[in-house]
Amino acid sequence: MDVKGMAKDLVNFLPLHKLPNIDLPEIKVPKAISDLGFPKPQLPKVELPEVDLKKFDLKKFAPLKDGFPKFEKTPKYPDPSFFKAKDNFDWKKQGENLAEVGGIILELFKEADWKDFLLRQKDGFVADANRVAEEIKALAAMTPEERKDILLNGEKRLGKLYRSGCMATVRREWRGVKDTAYDFYEWLHMWGMLLMTFSKDLIPALNATFHYRWMISYMCCVGFMDKNTLGQRGSALRMSHLMIYDIFRYVAENLVFLAKCDEKNGNSAELNKKVVLFDEMTMGQLMAGFPDLMGIPYQLMPVFLVSEIDQLTCVPYIDAVESFGLPADTCPVPSSECGALVLDALPHMGACFISSSMPCDGSVMASSYMSRRFPDLPVFHLTFPVRYEYEETVADAAEDIKACIKFVEEKTGAKWNWDAYFRNMKRFNEETKYELEKWEVNKTRYPQIIGPAYELFRKWNYEMDGGSDPRVPKTFRKVDRIMKKAYERREEAWPGKMKYRGIVWSCPAHYYANFSNWIANCWGVDILVEMESLNFTKPLETEDKELALQDLARLYERMVMRRHTNGGYQNVVDELWRQCEAWNVEIIIMYQNVACKNMSTLQGILDEQARDKGYHMIWIEHDLMDPRTVSRKAMRAKVNEYMRTVMKAEPVDPSLVEFDDENAM
Repeated sequence: MDVKGMAKDLVNFLPLHKLPNIDLPEIKVPKAISDLGFPKPQLPKVELPEVDLKKFDLKKFAPLKDGFPKFEKTPKYPDPSFFKAKDNFDWKKQGENLAEVGGIILELFKEADWKDFLLRQKDGFVADANRVAEEIKALAAMTPEERKDILLNGEKRLGKLYRSGCMATVRREWRGVKDTAYDFYEWLHMWGMLLMTFSKDLIPALNATFHYRWMISYMCCVGFMDKNTLGQRGSALRMSHLMIYDIFRYVAENLVFLAKCDEKNGNSAELNKKVVLFDEMTMGQLMAGFPDLMGIPYQLMPVFLVSEIDQLTCVPYIDAVESFGLPADTCPVPSSECGALVLDALPHMGACFISSSMPCDGSVMASSYMSRRFPDLPVFHLTFPVRYEYEETVADAAEDIKACIKFVEEKTGAKWNWDAYFRNMKRFNEETKYELEKWEVNKTRYPQIIGPAYELFRKWNYEMDGGSDPRVPKTFRKVDRIMKKAYERREEAWPGKMKYRGIVWSCPAHYYANFSNWIANCWGVDILVEMESLNFTKPLETEDKELALQDLARLYERMVMRRHTNGGYQNVVDELWRQCEAWNVEIIIMYQNVACKNMSTLQGILDEQARDKGYHMIWIEHDLMDPRTVSRKAMRAKVNEYMRTVMKAEPVDPSLVEFDDENAM
């Protein structure tokens, strides 16, 4: 090695330094370790075991690239082949249906009072002009500091967004420059997702609007998103958008599948062979073991979820079934399901149907209607023991699940896949772990993730998704990261409005899904958790097959509502006081579904014990899916009266105390 020459080259690279000339001797560098005089190392012989390549799934590897195997990406979800399944339209019947719909529209045009319509449009324009003038006048009257606060942090009086008789708010909320820009981005993001999803099979998706009235209500889901995030800022707004996006992505995809499979619409025989329908109150984790099939909660989109978006959707269903003699004091959930069958408002589809006795006996009535309406559709009834605290019942429940698995295999030809089931349940366990971390943060003095978007997301993930969608853990991780950073900064979900800690008990009204949003913005009561969120959180078994079935049985026995309202005294009364202490709450929002017989028997006991324990309990009656019995305004009045007369409190936003939303979606 020419060390001397290297030294001269180094000097040339350092022209700023005047180094003296140095005569360096030649250095002989050994070419091998043996030249240094050390003995050659002796490596021990290792006997490598023979590898049976048949045990490896080589399909997981693509061809070698640069000497390394390339793993396949996570499979797309839902299976793209479901969207590509061939449709079999009966175009003659579609034409007849369009002619009938066109006739109805023409009749409506003829019967419409156009003079009154134009007058109402004129009144609307005048009201908008007056509103804009008032807002400009109010802005002009503000001090520079107040205008800066409005510009950066958003408006404070949210009640003015509502107008009597209108189905929607007069405009979207101004949340400040940064949050309004983000909110508008998510608004576009939601619309983009809906359009892209429907475009995967556009004709049956659009055609469904000519068959089912409930389909139109989903066009207003962005308005539902606005109501659920009303008043939120910063991290809370971002977390709500992330969660509600996942819900409506699931909804949009399943709306397309409903349209494709429907005998009256897409009529895809290919896809129908792979569709297993289950009652909307039956959890979906069972389908994790059938990766080649698709499980759809049958009444979820036509009845259950849409009643939270549009408060008037279920009214025709309830009236229809009551006209056949069903008592008016029946729970509106099974009543609406039966009414939808009476009016033929459910798609004709599926290879088989799984019903259950959950959460109450009313579901049994809906299942009998289902069997009568579709006598050719095979039905399996899951009937889990209600007294789930007794471990002796678990074996019976597990046998019921085994029988259900066998039923699905027989009716579809698919086979139960333990690998797929364990993979999905590991994902569900991860999601449950993140859920428990949310609870721990909300139990502190600085709760972060509250509001109706979180409440809906928890119920959807626990009951419908259940670890099946590989895209959902990404949302959990994002929300967890945002939540923890917000906690470190001590952010407030509703800035300046967080005064009281509250808990919701019993089942809430579907037609007022954003009630917790209103009570936070109006009175500063922050709902930290709902009863329906406090379900089974034990990690599910993902190794032993028999233990896995037992854990699945335990999960199903503790589904939404069933664990508490039908779980006996200790799970609805004693459990309430345990949760109140754990979450350190002051106020209990006690919903009273006027048609629910279970909870009505406990009112006196709960009132007496709440007084003894020092909790404020506000009873709020509702009729779940029928706003005509107890309106939203009447529900708010119960809170307004209690806060003013008992707690001597003043509203944080007086504009939300009284407003008219009787016709609002």
